[in-house]
Amino acid sequence: MDKVAKEDFTGVWEGVPIHGFWALPPAPNGMIVLVHGFGEHSGRYLDGVVPFFNDLNWGVFAFDLVGHGKSGGRRGHCQGYEQLLALVTRGFQTVRARMPGLPVVLFGHSMGGNLVLNTVLRELVDPGGIIASSPYLRLAFQPPAWKWQLGKLLEKVAPGVTVAAGLDPAGISRDPSEVKTYREDPLVHDRVSPRYSFPVIAAGEWALDHAAALSVPALLLHGTADPIIDPEGSRAFQGQSAMASLVLIEGGYHELHHDPDRKVYFEAIGEWMRMQFPPVPDGVASP
Repeated sequence: MDKVAKEDFTGVWEGVPIHGFWALPPAPNGMIVLVHGFGEHSGRYLDGVVPFFNDLNWGVFAFDLVGHGKSGGRRGHCQGYEQLLALVTRGFQTVRARMPGLPVVLFGHSMGGNLVLNTVLRELVDPGGIIASSPYLRLAFQPPAWKWQLGKLLEKVAPGVTVAAGLDPAGISRDPSEVKTYREDPLVHDRVSPRYSFPVIAAGEWALDHAAALSVPALLLHGTADPIIDPEGSRAFQGQSAMASLVLIEGGYHELHHDPDRKVYFEAIGEWMRMQFPPVPDGVASP
């Protein structure tokens, strides 16, 4: 969309320097709060997701989580899951304060999907809807037993120690150029502490156990061949929630917005957005 204004954002939330950005059409119909996945950062959404929402005349506010991107904190470490929930809550409140009266949708990818679902299920925010892209509800693989046992030990004696997460970048996309971009991004990392990893895993199961309590419309999207996050977790969530819709993209990998079938992915989101937030005709006042 022409005339979209991009503004850098800096702030201190929960004692952590937070960096992000606004991407705003002149008169947006609504706002997206974008929460990225583990190991990456909000800037990776500037080439696809952000322009897509701007073209729908929706503004976007995105920020880097603690331990990620340009925000503060040791790479791959946080003070606990409550800190992550608090950061998402602050992002939502920041948008509400600047754009009062506009509908707000939480968009989260992977771990971001885990966070936006949990933030709403725990009644910390009240958005108009949720879009959870490949939400981290259950891993698609079983970590080696030794690594799991070591992590559990470190969780008790040294929860802040970071180790290699072991994510295979080849699983993010079937497009080799996207994998190359991911590998070469200096802001992407593969470090994780027990205080970051285990609470997120537990929160995924908590969300599945409480999916029936979801009170706002949600769209879940998942690739059937995602080798990182199990699409069956998304299927299980949708099966328990009357408010959730699920789009499965055959053969899709983890980052559907960077996968060859991204057109199908964006069309599904656009259709859901138009259904949930119908455009207001010119000359008709919104309620």
